[in-house]
Amino acid sequence: MFYLSRIHTSLLIALLFSSVALAEVNQAKIDQVAAGEVQEAQASWWGFNPEDATESLQAAINSGVAKLTVDDMGKPWVVRPIELASDQEIVFEKGVEVVAKRGEFKGRGDSLLKAYGKSNITLIGYGATIRMHRADYANPELYEKAEWRHTLSIRSSSNVKVYGLTLAESGGDGIYLGITTRGVTNKDIHIKDVTCESHYRQGISVISAENLLIEDTVMRNTKGTAPQAGIDFEPNHADERLVNVVMRNCLSENNTGDGYMLYLRPLKKASEPLSVRFENCRAVDNYGAGARIINNNLPEEAVTGRVVFADCTLEGGTRPAITVDGNPPSGLAIRYEDVTIINPSADEPAMTPIQFRSGRDSEQPIGGVTFENVRIQDALERNPMGYLDSAGGLPLEDIRGTLIAVHGEREERLPLTPELLDRWMPVEAIKQIPRLPLELSGLQPLSATAPERGYGFGFAKLRRNGDFALYAAAGDEVRLVIHYWPVGSGSGKGVPVIVTAPSGDTAHRQEIPIGSKSDVHFTAPETGVYRMSADPKNNRLALTESSHLVNVIAEGGALRLIHGGGDYAFWVPAGTTEFAVRVTGEGSSEAIRATLINPDGEVVEEVDNMVAMHQFEMTLPEDSPGAAWTIRLSKPTERPWEDHSVDLRGVPPLFAPSAEGLLVPGK
Repeated sequence: MFYLSRIHTSLLIALLFSSVALAEVNQAKIDQVAAGEVQEAQASWWGFNPEDATESLQAAINSGVAKLTVDDMGKPWVVRPIELASDQEIVFEKGVEVVAKRGEFKGRGDSLLKAYGKSNITLIGYGATIRMHRADYANPELYEKAEWRHTLSIRSSSNVKVYGLTLAESGGDGIYLGITTRGVTNKDIHIKDVTCESHYRQGISVISAENLLIEDTVMRNTKGTAPQAGIDFEPNHADERLVNVVMRNCLSENNTGDGYMLYLRPLKKASEPLSVRFENCRAVDNYGAGARIINNNLPEEAVTGRVVFADCTLEGGTRPAITVDGNPPSGLAIRYEDVTIINPSADEPAMTPIQFRSGRDSEQPIGGVTFENVRIQDALERNPMGYLDSAGGLPLEDIRGTLIAVHGEREERLPLTPELLDRWMPVEAIKQIPRLPLELSGLQPLSATAPERGYGFGFAKLRRNGDFALYAAAGDEVRLVIHYWPVGSGSGKGVPVIVTAPSGDTAHRQEIPIGSKSDVHFTAPETGVYRMSADPKNNRLALTESSHLVNVIAEGGALRLIHGGGDYAFWVPAGTTEFAVRVTGEGSSEAIRATLINPDGEVVEEVDNMVAMHQFEMTLPEDSPGAAWTIRLSKPTERPWEDHSVDLRGVPPLFAPSAEGLLVPGK
């Protein structure tokens, strides 16, 4: 009897489970919704298929019902991309999971939920989860590489509320607040009690928003592709805005990038002034800075407005708790009040808890920052503030307020007087020798014969710079080999290679795929110097082989390199009385070793473990002959080595792999 009862019970359970797992369409209820007779509906009225519930859920949303409940069916709602509708509240029942269908989302911008140009949307999901498959999207055998497969993508929309949901494991951001129509920002957005867990690019990205409130929200475990922040405010264009933005009672934890990041360089002085405020927010154990602000520095380019951190805590992590990069006193008014900093960069004694930075091309002083009762609890004996001057000799201005330094039971109140700031962050005056313009038509080979090792320049691994000067005679068959490969999780896009003839006509064009060594062949239509452009952006590119003389162009700014060790020859024209070579590491951790070598092969000066900018300065007699000098770049002896740069001042902005391979100005 007991045995039969068990059989009947098992059958009953199986029948009940199957009826829940595969729900039939309730046409009567759907008709009532269509007739406007009911204002609240359940998504399962439109059916439910556990293998693919896209059609049911999308039809329920498209019905226009005022309030839609996504009911717990005992299995996840497995869906392809879903488009939200205006004037609708969606409630996800506790325990509901909406899961991205595996093998779908092949488009590089396919997001799980999207609202483009919509209004009056409310998403409520306390105890519910919206989940994607981050590991799948990062597998190049399964998906084309991208960083825009967001869990929730909101663009140019208004009056959107997101409450209580857990958003997990996207191929991009947990929440993306962007633009679908230029000039139309997101307005009146409220995010509360949300968890953004383990996303590929950012927990939250804010491109443009006005009246944005984010409360009681957690952003953690972001890892995949840069910036990998908890939240990143990153406008793309100068007409976008960050106005009346407030974050309150939020946590950014264990992200591979910064906790709270504002990357503002696309904005300009003419942009709408910022108003961004962080209240009682915490950053804990992020790999990057706890809070980082990056602004323009060139005149007429720095966006203005106000950024405030109030009653916030910045704890642990491997970088400074606070980083202010590029902001001039005429730019943002930045204020930290009643902020607590706890043991940042504990394994890096050379790093300071608070760091200011100037960029390589900064021209204005760095500053515009007030610290009011900022408490620094530091287990290390070091200065509370530091300055990484990559511009060289750029002063600090308008830094004011009070710090409270705590070491164990010892507490010291430190008013930020000019004398104290100068002691902590002395600025070394560096002679400003201008860069020279480059005129390709006046260049000619220094030597008539190729160097023994040929014209390959493979050790110059370029980032963001990819311009070369190449000399060929009419009718020459030119052959090049270009190696183009990603840095970390950089973009998988190919890079166009464009060769421009001396006349200005395009001599050759082709696309170089990422992760490959590619041959470039063309027949030179005329004699002279060709410009070849191949911008690797955040990836790296090297010209490993060349049939013809080729130089790297370093015009208008520093040449950016990654692991670019080697001897870089450059030409000092006859009659040059002064020139300089600037070398810089990257950020506060990546360093460079550099050696300046004169035409006789003698070491003139060497520096090691440089993270800030160092300038090699040379003064020559007026009758000095033209000669080839060398800057040798190599791995530092003590600090990490990755990104670095080199900048020529007062001499032609060209580098060659040897003296015999130089292009030099004609007589």
